Amino acid sequence: MPAPDGLLVVDKPSGWTSHDVVGRARRLCATRKVGHAGTLDPMATGVLVLGIGRATRLLTFLVGCDKDYTATIRLGQTTITDDAEGEVTATVAADGITPDQLDAAVRELTGDIQQVPSSVSAIKVKGERSYHRVRAGEDVDLPPRPVTVSRFEVRSTRAGDVDGIPVLDVDVEVTVSSGTYVRALARDLGAALGVGGHLTALRRTRVGAFTLDQAHALEALGAVADPDLIPVTPLADAARAQFADRELTAEEATAVGYGQRVDSAQPGRTDPVAAFAPDGRLVAMLDESGHKARAHVVFAPAGS
Repeated sequence: MPAPDGLLVVDKPSGWTSHDVVGRARRLCATRKVGHAGTLDPMATGVLVLGIGRATRLLTFLVGCDKDYTATIRLGQTTITDDAEGEVTATVAADGITPDQLDAAVRELTGDIQQVPSSVSAIKVKGERSYHRVRAGEDVDLPPRPVTVSRFEVRSTRAGDVDGIPVLDVDVEVTVSSGTYVRALARDLGAALGVGGHLTALRRTRVGAFTLDQAHALEALGAVADPDLIPVTPLADAARAQFADRELTAEEATAVGYGQRVDSAQPGRTDPVAAFAPDGRLVAMLDESGHKARAHVVFAPAGS
């Protein structure tokens, strides 16, 4: 039997792509119905939320959640990928940066900002991934997009030396909106200080309500012989953990299950609402922005 429907929070190891983790989870959970709620680069580690079975339909709503990261930014070096995996394109001594200058540059990159995504991102340019174009030698200019950096804190700094050139490694913690590139923050911090910068370490510690405390190492998951024993958070519990919830009457649950509209409990809500039947079953994710609630997605009963 495959693992039950729900969310599986994995602590992704370095060197694995998000697709690699999904492939491993498909084997462990004995089902093809596995997806993830937001890519992590191979270099990065940390929280990767997987949807199993019917919970893959929740992932659309989780992708837009804010996220926490810890990261190390190396000031004094620029790379083609804005992280340590790319070729170094420029080196500038960073020993003249003062704490006040660093704090001022960080403040400028905090709040609602316009960010140019990294050119090696997965954003499509004329139907092709940007990183494919860069690897083919093409110059790619991506337009800036609005993002929110609600927290950008310097935790420590360490002076270093690379091939005789002074660099400064800066350990930071950030909270960012969906679509924010932390390596672009590293690039822009270095540019603001006039020395260049790139990311040398990245660990995602939270996606919405799901944190490292709930994450499972792949090695530990691989030791679970029975797919039914994989530590999946059940579909209803996962929805309650992340979203505003609404208890439906039996009549409303039946109507929503057939795709019919019901009165909104709180008209004007813009966030998706998890709607539950009297027996606790997740029936749908609702849009209550109007006076009549409509279903974004309906969850058929398990096995139907």
